[in-house]
Amino acid sequence: MAPGMSVAPINRNGVEFEAKITPIVIISCIMAATGGLMFGYDVGVSGGVTAMDDFLKKFFPVVYRQTKNAGGVNSNYCKYDNQGLQLFTSSLYLAGLTSTFVASYTTRTLGRRLTMLIAGVFFILGVILNAGAQNLAMLIVGRILLGCGVGFANQAVPLFLSEIAPTRIRGALNILFQLNVTIGILFANLVNYGTAKIKGGYGWRISLGLAGIPALMLTIGSILVTDTPNSLIERGHLEQGKIVLKKIRGTENVEPEFLELVEASRISQEIKHPFRNLLKRRNRPQLIIAISLQIFQQFTGINAIMFYAPVLFSTLGFKNDASLYSAVITGAVNVLSTIVSIYSVDKVGRRALLLEAGVQMFFSQAVVAIVLGLKVTDHSDNLGKGFGILVVVMVCTFVSAFAWSWGPLGWLIPSETFPLETRSAGQSITVCVNLLFTFVIAQAFLSMLCHLKYGIFAFFSAWVLVMSLFVLFLLPETKNIPIEEMTERVWKRHWLWKRFMDDDNEYHNGTHEAGKNVYDPSSRL
Repeated sequence: MAPGMSVAPINRNGVEFEAKITPIVIISCIMAATGGLMFGYDVGVSGGVTAMDDFLKKFFPVVYRQTKNAGGVNSNYCKYDNQGLQLFTSSLYLAGLTSTFVASYTTRTLGRRLTMLIAGVFFILGVILNAGAQNLAMLIVGRILLGCGVGFANQAVPLFLSEIAPTRIRGALNILFQLNVTIGILFANLVNYGTAKIKGGYGWRISLGLAGIPALMLTIGSILVTDTPNSLIERGHLEQGKIVLKKIRGTENVEPEFLELVEASRISQEIKHPFRNLLKRRNRPQLIIAISLQIFQQFTGINAIMFYAPVLFSTLGFKNDASLYSAVITGAVNVLSTIVSIYSVDKVGRRALLLEAGVQMFFSQAVVAIVLGLKVTDHSDNLGKGFGILVVVMVCTFVSAFAWSWGPLGWLIPSETFPLETRSAGQSITVCVNLLFTFVIAQAFLSMLCHLKYGIFAFFSAWVLVMSLFVLFLLPETKNIPIEEMTERVWKRHWLWKRFMDDDNEYHNGTHEAGKNVYDPSSRL
């Protein structure tokens, strides 16, 4: 869609909300989504530097000796098994988990824009410490500050994108966040590929220091963009909210949408304890789905691959250059596949993308498990050229499926399903659960690889099967439905979740006079 193209979301009373896809919306969303660029760079850079000999010699000499077969390790799968090395990667997500609770408060009271600015400041401080690290403690503190930035950015950015975008392209603009995550990962892989060749032992410092580019972009972008009308109205700035709404919608006729936002804000103000309100019966469907999506997203195994791609390929017998090169390939596939999602999410829908990807991910992981089981043993990692190419192709097949499904939709669906009165708290829980399980996977993956060996891919493929069944039966379609109308048009029409909408006895009792509108799990494949 080109800037200036009109869209007309419909509210629950059948009144059209006039809106254009204005340049200010596109620019604001691109600037806000740089938070994803920073997140992605942090994900991608850690795996690359932990595969660099100079970095390992300085901070993790035990691991360095293991990789050179001088540490007494008798298995190819266990060369990188070290809790300290895993803590370097996972400490960022533990810090993000903790900071999410503070970020929920600032998102609600200070607004989405200022929360993104705080995230940018944390990122800059973390980058300075990491690039200049002289010891392990300095390195970990830097990662913790980066984690605080991740917590604040992941809390504010998806909300900002969902609230500023016109309904018809909300999915596509929200996926800009995930697209920037994938671009960040690719950028980190390319940087690592270049800095690994630098002689003199400081290549890893450049890798960690270049994170300052997306950090500055997010900080400057947060200063330049305007806050969302939802946030301004929620904090009592009604006139300013209306002015911003006119600006981002490209029209003077915003009264219907403005009045609906004011009403939603009034309801939200009556909620004094949003986290406690999340536990109420009518909010359980959104909460269950948001938590489940975050757990499932991590148990696809994607972050295990993206964190440790160079380490993983090195374990499988690829030499250092080849392992980094393979990581770059998977990073590029990640970016291209996310672009596919941007074009298809508001046309094909959320469920179809998730279900198709489930089949693709299950197949690719099963093939990788079989190949590794046959060719990579404790003492032999000679995949051979043919099988090596097959593993890279299957990993790319897996990454592409994730990138147009669980990657972006794991963030999009929770951000568009919570009502305004619990949206900030709901997003906080979403980010919190995501970072908790990201931490678990980051801290455990190399040890799991050591103990499960090729079976780790069978482990993740079993989870893919479980999550696909969850989508099939329990996840409703939210395509092209305004955020404030999710209760009426989604939850009250779902075969199971309508029972939780107890403000209406018809739905609470599980009946609906217009039975033809009841959601059936087999109706939207």
